[in-house]
Amino acid sequence: MIDAELDCFDAGRARAEGDAAGISTVCRHEPHFPPRLLAGPDAVAALWVLGDPARLAVVAAEHPVALVGARRASPYGLEVARGLGRDLAVAGVPVVSGMALGIDSAAHEGALEVGGLTVAVLAGGADHVYPRARAHLHRQIAAEGLVVSELPPGTRPHRWCFPARNRIMAGLAAMTVVVEGTVSSGSLITGTFAGDLGRDLGAVPGQVTSPLAAGPNGLIAEGACMVRSAGDVIDAVYGPGGAPKDPEAVPANLEPRLAAVLEAIDQGEGSPSALAGDASPAADVLAALTELELLGLVRRDAGGSYVRCA
Repeated sequence: MIDAELDCFDAGRARAEGDAAGISTVCRHEPHFPPRLLAGPDAVAALWVLGDPARLAVVAAEHPVALVGARRASPYGLEVARGLGRDLAVAGVPVVSGMALGIDSAAHEGALEVGGLTVAVLAGGADHVYPRARAHLHRQIAAEGLVVSELPPGTRPHRWCFPARNRIMAGLAAMTVVVEGTVSSGSLITGTFAGDLGRDLGAVPGQVTSPLAAGPNGLIAEGACMVRSAGDVIDAVYGPGGAPKDPEAVPANLEPRLAAVLEAIDQGEGSPSALAGDASPAADVLAALTELELLGLVRRDAGGSYVRCA
């Protein structure tokens, strides 16, 4: 079946269909093609890109991180994936995943919450939404990030497409982090590709009695970097204390009222009463603090004051 599809493939028609769908083709010989994808015996020849292809230059220049894991994730796994996606994006690290249910989608959503760059690598064509339940996420990533595939528009994913997709995620990333998954999880395939390429591999520790933690716990036992926060990932990728940009900077898309509260916290005014002062109603300040907490930008310390998240 696959051979038959290859035999009847018409490159010109596929390019025309891509143009009609707003999908660009980026060949390995073009300057903004991510050089990491050229490594290994199964190097990628070209990408079909939904979204602004200029964003590939950012992916190529930075050190993206792939966040992968179980589709049927636990609440803990979803919380961690979303938090890692958000915190890495705040630090300027592109977040790569596969837009699957569970961990993948949570990682993308975390990055999008703070206006970060996220890349969804699909097993079918870049215009083929799979799973269908993620149609809204697909549209948002295409508008604000990148949806990429090595398969032409309209292609439906076959079983073999998923491990092939996983090698692209591992290839794009400077580090792959397995957030959650059983010992037979497909996310471990992505980790294997990362190891074969000589890339950093990390894993989030979990409850030892949980089957969903068996995959990452096993990777840690075998020497993978233990990931407790985005800081562990950034230290592994950029070196201790390194970062692509100042993680304390205020996200560019933050509403002015939230940015004002965040800047006040940076200046040491961490208590709600100090933040409210004489000018701002206490209710407004508390609402802003709640929103900043949900965005993962601040947390409340043991003394009740608010501080920036590390």
